[in-house]
Amino acid sequence: MENKLLNLYHDTGIYQLELGQFVMICVGLLLVYLAIKKGFEPLLLLPIGIGAVLVNIPGAGFMAAPVYDAAGHMVSPGGLQYYIYHGGIETGLFPLIIFMGVGAMTDFGPMLANPKTLLLGAAAQFGIFATVIGAVLLSASGIMDFSLADAAAIGIIGGADGPTAIFVASRLAPDLLGAIAVAAYSYMALVPLIQPPIMRALTTKEERSIKMEQLRPVTKKEKIVFPIVVTILVAMFLPSAAPLLGMFCFGNLMRECGVVDRLSDTSQNALINIVTIFLGLGVGSKLSSEAFLNLETLGILSLGLIAFSIGTAAGVLMAKLMNRFSKDAINPLIGAAGVSAVPMAARVANKVGLEANKQNFLLMHAMGPNVAGVIGSAVAAGVMLSYVGG
Repeated sequence: MENKLLNLYHDTGIYQLELGQFVMICVGLLLVYLAIKKGFEPLLLLPIGIGAVLVNIPGAGFMAAPVYDAAGHMVSPGGLQYYIYHGGIETGLFPLIIFMGVGAMTDFGPMLANPKTLLLGAAAQFGIFATVIGAVLLSASGIMDFSLADAAAIGIIGGADGPTAIFVASRLAPDLLGAIAVAAYSYMALVPLIQPPIMRALTTKEERSIKMEQLRPVTKKEKIVFPIVVTILVAMFLPSAAPLLGMFCFGNLMRECGVVDRLSDTSQNALINIVTIFLGLGVGSKLSSEAFLNLETLGILSLGLIAFSIGTAAGVLMAKLMNRFSKDAINPLIGAAGVSAVPMAARVANKVGLEANKQNFLLMHAMGPNVAGVIGSAVAAGVMLSYVGG
């Protein structure tokens, strides 16, 4: 009887629980707290947090691989998170579907009405390449041990585009996926805290008070033609970026063409919601204690913050430069929206602008570089995949 009770106790999670697993369960619960209490990107931080808790429960087997006998027959099936990760994240399926949904929710109008904002979206991607260089230098100096592929995957965090970061990491640095995904979505959620100090430090009150002219109306024909042209051009010149931008533009085309409203509605509601749940659980599955609790993770989080900060600063500085040569006044704050956190970065630019001038409404102007940032981060990802992955 005592042996049976002892065996039962040995099978419990309490007996098998290691310190690292306990720490990661606490990290998962922290993400859940930030999602529920603070409202930080709850649609993803909540399932990521729960995924982290589940994968660190000893003996539960949520990430266990299936076991086969010598004849190839399955002895025991794999865990839930194993199939979610390998079926949707390792293959890149979930990020692409989410990109399609984001495209269906995005209005290209502000960018088409002011094409100059494409430059702001491009400038904000400077943080990606600066961080890649920084990660390589850290490795060369012996402080960290990042390969060029690792550095490229980490640098994408600077675009503040979660699906793109996951897509690139799953191909170039799958072992770092958990840390990269958490960093990307954490910094997206913290946009209202990170960006305003940088924006204020790089601009004067007079610059923040600049009022921009009303945007011109954009025709339906322009909105239909643009995603088609972008898809074809990207596919011809940078095929590695075509999966991300192709799905993004396809989703936008469904929104704008007006003949597939049911498909557009499904893409931007039911489908993206379902995939977001599984994406979060899949990312959480990579937050195991063995993969996450190390010096590399701290380096990734630090480099991600640097990348995001540089991207924000580069967008603001580019807007200031453009303002010197532009006939129409440009408020430098909209340059900070060149990162891909749609639409939060645009809302932050609008909020900071209103603080300087109560009549200064920058939201629609900031949406131009915000959408351009999504395109820019996808192109940067394609460059990384082509240069490093190739």
